[in-house]
Amino acid sequence: MTKGDSEYVQTLARGLSVIRAFGPNHQQQTLTDVARRANLTRAAARRFLLTLKRLGYVKSDDGKYFSLQPQVLNLGYAYLSSIPWWDVAQRYMEEVSAAVEESCSAAVLDGTDIVYVARVATRRIMTMTIAIGSHMPAYVTSMGRVLLAHQEDEWLDHYFAATTFAPITEKTVVEKSALRKILAEVKHQGYCVIDQELEDGVRSIAVPLFDRAGKCQAAINVGTHVARVPKAKLISDVLPVLQAASRKITAA
Repeated sequence: MTKGDSEYVQTLARGLSVIRAFGPNHQQQTLTDVARRANLTRAAARRFLLTLKRLGYVKSDDGKYFSLQPQVLNLGYAYLSSIPWWDVAQRYMEEVSAAVEESCSAAVLDGTDIVYVARVATRRIMTMTIAIGSHMPAYVTSMGRVLLAHQEDEWLDHYFAATTFAPITEKTVVEKSALRKILAEVKHQGYCVIDQELEDGVRSIAVPLFDRAGKCQAAINVGTHVARVPKAKLISDVLPVLQAASRKITAA
């Protein structure tokens, strides 16, 4: 559905853009900041902010700076609570994290990105903050490649045609034919390892989560630092723990 569709509600779309204008590096913003990031006029941004404030989603103590209220979490929780495997996955992810003494995350595909829907963190290994709701480009993450690998060919053709693959580190694979080959290997072997393509010093391994019909619905991963866990150990020691968790989540 696009802006030209008769059922497209532009007001709702603009209101959501105001909420999305806030983020890790933009917790507090002025009216001008919000208008610029949401691509709205100051007058329109002001109306949306005041409406969201009245509804309890936004606060403004001094009338100059605006920030989100905890009630915004209800919007995301409505999605999380509708995922049948979410509460089950969290329990087994805690077991994975305890067994390997590393952080464990779960994500689903959201357009060309992955979005984190569950996380058990033991230590911080990345400079960027990862939390539930965080987005990252699918092509450069282990969970993203697992999820991409299980898409239909037609969907992947559209994805490769519409996505710009930009290098994030010196090791990031951005060549389309190379990425397609990697995705084929990921689907065949049943897991994906990312070695310092997303951030220097960080590697991760991910496996798919399947529903009862055998369809990949999500992915779980373990992230490590290169100085702590060699790539070979990631596959020999961590992968079996992740695969066992995946089977348990599917069975449950």
